[in-house]
Amino acid sequence: MTSPRVLVIDDEAPIRRLLKVALEAHGYQVQQAATGLQGLEAAAFFRPDIIILDLGLPDMDGLEVIKRLREWTAAPIIVLSVREQEGDKIKALDGGADDYVVKPFGMGELLARMRAALRHASKSSNTPVVKVGNLTIDMARRQVKMGDREIKLTPTEYELLKHLALNAGKVLTHRQLLRSVWGPECQEEIHYLRVYIGQLRRKLEPDPARPRYIITEPGVGYRLEG
Repeated sequence: MTSPRVLVIDDEAPIRRLLKVALEAHGYQVQQAATGLQGLEAAAFFRPDIIILDLGLPDMDGLEVIKRLREWTAAPIIVLSVREQEGDKIKALDGGADDYVVKPFGMGELLARMRAALRHASKSSNTPVVKVGNLTIDMARRQVKMGDREIKLTPTEYELLKHLALNAGKVLTHRQLLRSVWGPECQEEIHYLRVYIGQLRRKLEPDPARPRYIITEPGVGYRLEG
């Protein structure tokens, strides 16, 4: 197997150096860019498997970079930014980013998020069976199992879990989930999500108070942990 290609777009030279050393030590090929325009050009030539992007670039906002990247590439984008407001995270994720890590960050957490994003990207979208830990979702049979035990879900619970499973490892915002499961007219009804996420956790989690599978991203949304 070839080493995964990572494009780092960040105007801070110390951050780029840190990421280059750490990522290469873990077997990644690393290309770097200091501006949004350089990053877009590098993405076209380097064809990265995953992109790490700072939002505060000197020539254009990172949200614009995400928008332009998403016109032609589905490579996972992990935002790495000092912006920690919920609104910034939601805009980036709704705009096409796959995950969001706030600076200062732990390298272990970033590497784990990268592995999850790459696993999700490597799965074919038409795969009929999705496995996440001991959880198995058979799309063809609309069957959910925890180990060998079949879990009975309501139609809405199943649709919510299916959407999370098809994007396992990726943060989905409240609006993304509400649009997909309930429709665009319900994208502000966050209480729907809280109720159904609670029901899913009671049925799926060994300890619903300490979720292992359905993880809350506070103020932003949820992700199914791979």
